[in-house]
Amino acid sequence: MHHTVQPARPHTRRKPTTTTLAAVGALALVGVLGACSTGGAAAGESGGDDSTYTWWDPYPQHDDASDWTGRVQACGEEAGVTIERTAYDTTALTNQALLAAQEGTSPDVILLDNPAVSTLADTGMLTTVDEFGLDTSAIDENLLAAGVVGGETYGIPIGANTLSLYYNADVLEAAGVDPASITDWDSLTAALKAVTDNGDKGITFAGIGTEEGSFQFLPWFWGAGADLRNLDSPEAVAALELWQGWLEEGYAPNSVINNSQNTVWEEFLTGDFAFAENGTWQVDSAAGADFETGVVQLPGRDGGVAQAPTGGEFILAPVQEDTERYDVTRQIVECMTTPEGFVETANTFAYYVPPTADGQAALVEEKPELEPWVEAVRNAKGRTSDDLGADYPVISEALWTAVQNALSGAATPEEALKTAQTEAEAATS
Repeated sequence: MHHTVQPARPHTRRKPTTTTLAAVGALALVGVLGACSTGGAAAGESGGDDSTYTWWDPYPQHDDASDWTGRVQACGEEAGVTIERTAYDTTALTNQALLAAQEGTSPDVILLDNPAVSTLADTGMLTTVDEFGLDTSAIDENLLAAGVVGGETYGIPIGANTLSLYYNADVLEAAGVDPASITDWDSLTAALKAVTDNGDKGITFAGIGTEEGSFQFLPWFWGAGADLRNLDSPEAVAALELWQGWLEEGYAPNSVINNSQNTVWEEFLTGDFAFAENGTWQVDSAAGADFETGVVQLPGRDGGVAQAPTGGEFILAPVQEDTERYDVTRQIVECMTTPEGFVETANTFAYYVPPTADGQAALVEEKPELEPWVEAVRNAKGRTSDDLGADYPVISEALWTAVQNALSGAATPEEALKTAQTEAEAATS
């Protein structure tokens, strides 16, 4: 990807507001998905002289001897500086970034989980790609949208992952189900009936009362044509009725109410289930399963591929008092977002899919088995897209609470979603 360099314009810093800090509390439950990390913070403080540039990322599992750290340092060397890298878990990183903005000690570069980008952008602590003169025309619009707030674009996605349906080929064959027949909700439900009638288990997914529950429900929600600003629409009710109906018919186990995505995968690896909703990050594990596996796209209600939410990080440049640092920062960002760099990131982080058509083509040429995941990412959608911004975490909490209430039988889907809409409106007005 070619970047056109233009002088950076001055940017006025705004400190995080109380409202924004409250939103970050909700975001604490967002950064648990895909290849996002959950380890502890590494040692290190922001700051440094003109020859040292600070870098924060959510990858504490990659230590100083890792290929990832080597790649980061290589980009610093290319720009003629040393990079001081600090790794936090995803939640701590967002909180630390906001604190640093208040104290005027923001790092030069942050890699941040995409749902949190709008929260930081809302404070005024991030520069825009236009201010940096970065050309994002080659980036897939559906992936870039997670960084768009109020018409301005903040940062560049370094890659993305998302959800699809893994299947157990042996279970489907025994039930006489062709995976190619799964094209809409009706055909999927018919396949689940055939599998369970044959004595096997149907589908497992994560309906847990956290962001993971929303993450896994969104493909069905969006696949019905529902909108996150209208949680109690007929389309939203249809999506929740689908999940509830699967439990009532015995096509999905009651365990889904408490299932995390890891638990879902453990259930699928038993070999008892026909389908499991899970992500790109399980590709290697699926290949090593004791049975033949495959992937089909999550179907929309009436056909086509349902939009699934994206995981993955954006590379961002926080506002600096010393704007002369921006030129080197721009060089570091450019180094990390070359076509080759996107593919390298894809291979480093459990099959992230590059955010450009060229990068995706290069990845598929190298690993043809990832073609279904490239298709899924091309159809995916950022959770904060549609300019939801910092409202997303509270809307998501209302949604996952509705899912819990409906699946547990505490309320009908219609009742649960009506309550969710009332709560979301009150929290975002």
